[in-house]
Amino acid sequence: MPRFAFEDFTPGSTHMLGPVSVSKDDIISFAREFDPQPFHVDEIAAKDSFVGTLIASGWHTCSINMRLLADGLLLDSTSMGSPGIEELKWVRPVRPGDTLRSRLTILDSRPSKSRPSIGLVQFQGELLNQNDEIVMTQGNWIMFARRDAEMAANDAGALLPPQTEAAPTHETQSISANPYLEDLMAGEIEELGSFTFHSDEIIRFAKQYDPQRFHVDPEAAKSSLFGGLCASGWHTASIWMKLMIAYRERVRSEALARGERPARLGPSPGFSNLKWLKPVYAGDTITYRSTLMNKRVSASRPGWGLAFHHNSGVNQRGEEVISFDGSVFWERRPER
Repeated sequence: MPRFAFEDFTPGSTHMLGPVSVSKDDIISFAREFDPQPFHVDEIAAKDSFVGTLIASGWHTCSINMRLLADGLLLDSTSMGSPGIEELKWVRPVRPGDTLRSRLTILDSRPSKSRPSIGLVQFQGELLNQNDEIVMTQGNWIMFARRDAEMAANDAGALLPPQTEAAPTHETQSISANPYLEDLMAGEIEELGSFTFHSDEIIRFAKQYDPQRFHVDPEAAKSSLFGGLCASGWHTASIWMKLMIAYRERVRSEALARGERPARLGPSPGFSNLKWLKPVYAGDTITYRSTLMNKRVSASRPGWGLAFHHNSGVNQRGEEVISFDGSVFWERRPER
């Protein structure tokens, strides 16, 4: 029987998970696959970047925190997954050699009114380095089965979002060929591309960062909330980053071919309203897009500003599976 069920999470209590050390090879390996920006993959190039040193991708930091949560809590619990992340902030960079611990504080717990076998627990997470400095904060709810409760046959389906009609076709505005912050216009849409999630890739990612049974064991997944093998939410999000960087690299290459200096992007301070709206099953093809919502000049970073965007992914049936609001430091047009 699992150690932790819904009733074991008392508001105000705290769990400390970890530690885990992060090596340079760990940082570079993750970034090469999902986030190959210079300050994540190349120590020399990182010296001339926004940050000035090699640092871990924020999505890598999220995935490390997920592994600490899985090992320290979820794998010995009645966890049934999370609907999303309310807000996440990357407060400080994670550098090679850092040792991280995750501090979880339980803010609230609510039994389901419609499904007595299920409850939701609200967590506030803080990821700390070896100097007890907070490097990341995260707030979210996680679903847990109640102790000794039997899941009704339709409980799982009731917790999943309802089926939706195919997403409408968007008439996209043309994005600038090589935009600096001043060139960006609200409403511009970047079509990032598509990715098919195969079972071996789902399992490989999950074994490293999110080894819950519905992500790593096809047979066990059949009897889970999701009814089949599905990708970790962090895998789904990391693929968004992978396609975003590939898109930006195409923009950069085209600018260089025209003899222009490409606009640079810096790191992201975080995101909010991340929703895993539907499971991403083995064989699903997810198409991602990013829509610019707003921008502003940075008060603390001369020559830079912040671009705010809404991001989403839809499956081959036109159903939205992920959405979130993010921001990123964006270079301003150099003064002549």
